[in-house]
Amino acid sequence: MMGRMAEAVTWICWGVVLVVWIAGALVGERTGQRQGSANGALWRIGAVVLAGALYRAARHDLHKVADHSWWIEIPGLVLLVASTAFTIWARVRLGRMWSASPGTLQESHELRTDGPYAVTRHPIYTGLLGMLLGSVLLNGLGVSLVFLVIGAVVIATRIPVEERLMSKTFPEQYARYRRRTPRIVPGLRLLRRSS
Repeated sequence: MMGRMAEAVTWICWGVVLVVWIAGALVGERTGQRQGSANGALWRIGAVVLAGALYRAARHDLHKVADHSWWIEIPGLVLLVASTAFTIWARVRLGRMWSASPGTLQESHELRTDGPYAVTRHPIYTGLLGMLLGSVLLNGLGVSLVFLVIGAVVIATRIPVEERLMSKTFPEQYARYRRRTPRIVPGLRLLRRSS
């Protein structure tokens, strides 16, 4: 029973994020964002849907190598739900300034440093990584581990591009922001200072 519930919660969380992204891409296209950003977002969304379908097809065989201990699944559930909320908060807060391409800024782009952007410089990526890790833990530690690895690699390639663009566009403001706000993991600097 927990397996079905875990799978349902996972699909609901990812589905809600997907709906928010599609709505954001459509609203951005309607409000005149740069050409191609909505198309790029829709291609990426399509890739996520395809990955989900492939996972669904292979799930039965992968389920055999999973660990479904409650002490792994409960933290996974909490992390998935909290990360979903954090991801949506960050995406909504960024609003029309969001772009599907990490190297593209929207017209009249402003540097966001409040809300979730005061917690981490890349709260959408932080939330997505949390969602991936939560999904892995909730669905049996092993079943969807490959998605976590792929997601981490994709995010690791996108962050430097965004960091360079922000540094170039907002040199002084972004330098101050970088000094006070962690890149991905909130509180990581506090751990480094104490050791």
